[in-house]
Amino acid sequence: MNRDKRRAIFERLRDANPQPTTELNYRTPFELLIAVILSAQATDRSVNQATGPLFAVADTPEALLALGEAGLRGYIRTIGLFNSKARNIIATCQALVENHDGQVPRDRASLEALPGVGRKTANVVLNTAFGEPTMAVDTHIYRVANRTGLAPGKTVRAVEDRLLRWTPRAFLRDAHHWLILHGRYTCLARRPRCGACPIFDLCEFPDRHHYADGEPD
Repeated sequence: MNRDKRRAIFERLRDANPQPTTELNYRTPFELLIAVILSAQATDRSVNQATGPLFAVADTPEALLALGEAGLRGYIRTIGLFNSKARNIIATCQALVENHDGQVPRDRASLEALPGVGRKTANVVLNTAFGEPTMAVDTHIYRVANRTGLAPGKTVRAVEDRLLRWTPRAFLRDAHHWLILHGRYTCLARRPRCGACPIFDLCEFPDRHHYADGEPD
């Protein structure tokens, strides 16, 4: 895939959704951080259902620490892996209070040092909360990048590095959201909706015509 085709792909995604954002509900960088930690192996909808009541009573590191691990579990037990997530969140809140004056740091090293925060979570926070031109590659972005030919790679990190290198600078801040939403609603894992795809003619997926014509898997 060449540079002009990549630019055209992002132009179309931008035209369809000029101001993309996460589907996680949050008001502050701290709320976003907690929501992203909870979203691992969970849907954004299930996370929002849990964080609505949670953030109503505890929306700062200090308030979550006061709630305690057992209290936190009561709000998030509908989310997968809630026991380990509760432990990590309480430990993260402790680290934020002790090392960052209760504020979410905006540098990668400090974020990744927090319990339960890996590279992908750090990238989401840096991009969505602080506007940094990062690329948080989840399963959706990994699939879209490989299937379309936009930035193929055998590992998540390879895809991230290529997207950062090959995405035109003007689109880099929002590219993360466009690609996630495209993978979530159009370029589906089992049966992509090629007939409704805004970048169909730019995509290099060999089987796109079969899916566009409604043929079975």
